[in-house]
Amino acid sequence: MRRVILKIAMLASLSMQAVPASAQQRPTGYPRSYDQLIADARVEQQVSIYANADRAEMAPLILAFQRRYPGVTVRYADLGSTEIARRFVAETRGRKPSADLVWSSAMDLQGKLINDGFAQAYASPEKPALPASAVWKNMGFGVTAEPIGYVYNKKAIPDARAPHTHAALEALLRRDRRALTGKVTTFDPARSNVGYLYLAEDFAITRDTRSLVEAMAATRLVLATTTEPMLRAVAEGRQAIAYNVIGSYALERARRDPRIGVVFPQDYTIVTSRIAFIAREARHPAAAKLFLDFLLSRQGQSLLAQHSLWPVRTDIRARRLPAAQVRPIRVGPQLLVNLDRLKRQRFLRDWNAILTSGAQSQ
Repeated sequence: MRRVILKIAMLASLSMQAVPASAQQRPTGYPRSYDQLIADARVEQQVSIYANADRAEMAPLILAFQRRYPGVTVRYADLGSTEIARRFVAETRGRKPSADLVWSSAMDLQGKLINDGFAQAYASPEKPALPASAVWKNMGFGVTAEPIGYVYNKKAIPDARAPHTHAALEALLRRDRRALTGKVTTFDPARSNVGYLYLAEDFAITRDTRSLVEAMAATRLVLATTTEPMLRAVAEGRQAIAYNVIGSYALERARRDPRIGVVFPQDYTIVTSRIAFIAREARHPAAAKLFLDFLLSRQGQSLLAQHSLWPVRTDIRARRLPAAQVRPIRVGPQLLVNLDRLKRQRFLRDWNAILTSGAQSQ
C-alpha cells in the first residue's frame, strides 16, 4: 500500500516540472475565496483518503489532481467497505490520524457515518452540476452512478439465450435447474453490506423478488462476499451466472475477457453511487475539499468515465442506461432504514428460510 502511494506521489512530482503556474489557479467559475482554500491545502501538503475504488484505476485521476495542485500529495488507501467504516470509526474515536476523505460504495454504511456525526458540511462549487438525488445535507456526495446487473458464462449460456429481465432470469433458473445446480452465485447479504443493500432494494422494488430468490436457492446457491471472485468463477466456467454484481467492474472484466457477458435487466436496473464525505475531524480539510471538488468536476468525472466507474454527472460523455430502466438508490436518510437491527434480523431470517427451503426442494 505504501509503495503504491509513494509511486503515485513520485510520478506526480516528475510531471510538475512541465506544469504552468496557471494550473494552480482556481477552476473557472469558482468563487475568488477558493484561492485561499488552495493556499491552505498547499500548507497542509497532503490529503488522506480511505476508499474502495480500485487504486490502479484511480491512479490517472490522482495524477491529474496532483498536476493541477502541485505540492498536495494524495495518500490513497484501497480498503474493503466494511474495513473502511471499522477503521475510520476506531481511529476517530481513538483520536488517531485517519482519513480526511471517506469514499465508499457501501451507501448505507456511509449514510450511517454521516448521520452519526462523522462528516462535516461543505458547499461544493460543483453541487449545481450534480443531480439533486446525489447530495445529502451538503455532507454526503454521490460521485458515481453504477448499475447493478448479472454476468453469465457465454459457453454455458449462449448470448441468444441470455435473460434480459428478472422474469426471464427466473424462468431460465427454473427450466434449467438441474444443469445450473451449484452454478449460480451472488453476494451473501449476511456477510456483505453491499449484497444486503442490493437485495433489500430488489425486495423494495417488486414482490416478485421472492420468487426469483426461491429459484436461485433451488440451484444450491453459492454465496460470495466480493465481486471479483464471482467474476472470476463465471469467466472460468465454475459458475454460470453471478447475480447482482457491480456493473462497472463486470464491464471492465468483460472488456478484457470475452468468456463473460453482462446484462442490465430491462425491467429495472438498480443504480448505486459511491458516497464521499469529508471527515468532521479531518487533519487536512482544505486538501480534502480540493480533492472532493476535483472528483465532482468535469475533468474528474471524465477521468472516471474513461475507466470502469460511471460518473454521476449527466453533462459529460459517458455510457448511460435509458432513464425508464434505472432505479437509483438516493443519497439520503432512507439509507438508514436497512441498518435497523430488527429489520435486518427479520430480513436475514427470511433469507435463510428461503435458502433452506430451496435446498430441501432439490
